[in-house]
Amino acid sequence: MTQPSSRIPDFIADQTLHPDRLGEHADPEQELFGPVDEVPVPSGPAVATGTEEPGAAVVRMRQAATLRLAHPRRFRAAQLKGIRRLLEEESGAICAALAADLGKPATEAMLTEVQPTRGEVDHALLYLTDWMEPESAKVPLTFRPAAAKIEARPLGSVLIIAPWNYPFMLLMAPLVAAVAAGNTVVLKPSEKAPATSELIGRLIPQYLDPRAVAVVQGGAEEVQALLAERFDHIFYTGGERVGRIVYEAAAKQLTPVTLELGGKSPCVVADGRNWSAIARRIAFGKYTNAGQTCVAPDYVLAVGEETQRQLEKHLPQAIEEFYGTDPQQSPDYGRMVNAEHLERTVALLEDALAGGDGRAPARLVHGGRADVADRFLEPTVLSDVPADSALMAEEIFGPILPIIRVDTFEEAVEFITSRPHPLAAYLFTDKHRYHRAFEERVTAGGMAFDVALLQVGLTSLPFGGVGPSGMGTYHGRAGFETFSQLRPALTKTDQVDTLRMVYPPYTWAKRQALKRLL
Repeated sequence: MTQPSSRIPDFIADQTLHPDRLGEHADPEQELFGPVDEVPVPSGPAVATGTEEPGAAVVRMRQAATLRLAHPRRFRAAQLKGIRRLLEEESGAICAALAADLGKPATEAMLTEVQPTRGEVDHALLYLTDWMEPESAKVPLTFRPAAAKIEARPLGSVLIIAPWNYPFMLLMAPLVAAVAAGNTVVLKPSEKAPATSELIGRLIPQYLDPRAVAVVQGGAEEVQALLAERFDHIFYTGGERVGRIVYEAAAKQLTPVTLELGGKSPCVVADGRNWSAIARRIAFGKYTNAGQTCVAPDYVLAVGEETQRQLEKHLPQAIEEFYGTDPQQSPDYGRMVNAEHLERTVALLEDALAGGDGRAPARLVHGGRADVADRFLEPTVLSDVPADSALMAEEIFGPILPIIRVDTFEEAVEFITSRPHPLAAYLFTDKHRYHRAFEERVTAGGMAFDVALLQVGLTSLPFGGVGPSGMGTYHGRAGFETFSQLRPALTKTDQVDTLRMVYPPYTWAKRQALKRLL
């Protein structure tokens, strides 16, 4: 493994430090504003290990943004290639860190963290030139002769705050978008995933230009210090409580934000023919990463008694097929992030099973076993869960799947629409009219039909919430535009002054002419 270094990686320096060496391929923006090597190269162990103080990191990134360091297309492409090289050369270390923090199996880590990030990089490199190309806009006859365009311009310096549940991908995927858009970036990995945070702090300066990307590690104190600084955009992924804090801090400086939060994503099962496949798809969406996924099915609404019966039969079979009879011994099942989160989730489970306060107890269909020392909670299925239980009052964010029976599809839709808008909504059915009704009446950040979780893996689909589940989107072009200003520009020649008709004084002849033109 490469040792920590505060110098610029050779494969990036070769393409970005000396535009005079590029000859006819030199970036015209570099020629207009000077060579990028006017920005000093940072040094010292804090930069090399990603342990820089918040204030120092922000000052460096703002200076680089002012000097347009990250604007040229070649620089952006070199940074993206640096991320791709990091993924190729350090995938083993990334998987090891994720195993230490979350018990993630290596294959799951590759499927849900490394490869999605690689997909974002490849997509950005493929379309970067197209995204940067100004888009022509139509000019009405009354404005001609003139030309109009919309151009994606870098915002400047941005902050990305990542969560702990997918601590690598949910930091690096927004980074891909921010780098592609030509911004300098301050990264704040989650302190609750310490192995991944330390690894990112060490790898970023090795594979990316440290003049354009900085890493700040630490906890709430460091986050507060960063939020007190001025950024051109803040991108936050995490819970609603901290999201409100970020939003409030950003509002004080009128900083635009993207908030990727969460919520209770419903899964409606109206009918089916292949119950085994339905159960496997729901179980995969729910128990990947031990249920700690913001778009995992939070609960199931089973339409009718037969649907409930089939799910109670096939979900335990799918769990056993995935993880064996003892999931704690399975090499393919993850762990809760820490004992505190495990204890919170177990308390919700115990409350549902105990009932009380006029509530009937839920029925345990499968699982329920926990081991705090091992941060283990067995994949669990509950049925007949009261709608007013604590389990249904907040996002579970763990491997507990409640099943609530409703009598009709209409009742399922009303159940969802009476609650806050979720980050995702799922429907399993063979009836096309249910598809149309679900799309028309349910408001959610995203939807998937007859599958769960997979919609977030498409770079061609924007990902984001709505209302309490978040604001703003990213992935693919949506991420590029999130970190860009879509700046309009109008050019009108002054060789012939066609605007004389609208200049005062407004004589009778002008008024008559304008009536005919407008």
